[in-house]
Amino acid sequence: MGGLEAIVFGLLIFVTGTLIAASAWAVVDTKFATAAAAREAARSYVEAPSAQVAGADALQAARAALAGYGRSPGVAAVRLVSGDFGRCRRITIEVSYPAPLVSVPFVGRLGRGETVRSRHAELIDPYRSGLPGGASCG
Repeated sequence: MGGLEAIVFGLLIFVTGTLIAASAWAVVDTKFATAAAAREAARSYVEAPSAQVAGADALQAARAALAGYGRSPGVAAVRLVSGDFGRCRRITIEVSYPAPLVSVPFVGRLGRGETVRSRHAELIDPYRSGLPGGASCG
């Protein structure tokens, strides 16, 4: 009976360490998802045919990227941080998503942890057709 408490304590330490590692991985995995969503949103924004559809295209692309990572697209916040639609303009898109408190294999994502944010910037092509103004990126 003298060694039983050491086994129980060791098991407790192992379970706690596993949950900490799983929680850290959940944040890293969410960062991968938000980075991909921000990149796809920015790319869709700068490739849109007009300013009227650029925001909707960016939102749709971000949601599709998050869904590809197994995330719920409705939970994400996608916003244009800086810039506007125009030749030679640099835009920045930010995607925010709450990381799960822990992600356990075969169980899923549990709880809510910190909000993870990723930003991506793109330059609207100076030589594309259909936009007013001249190419003066300098």
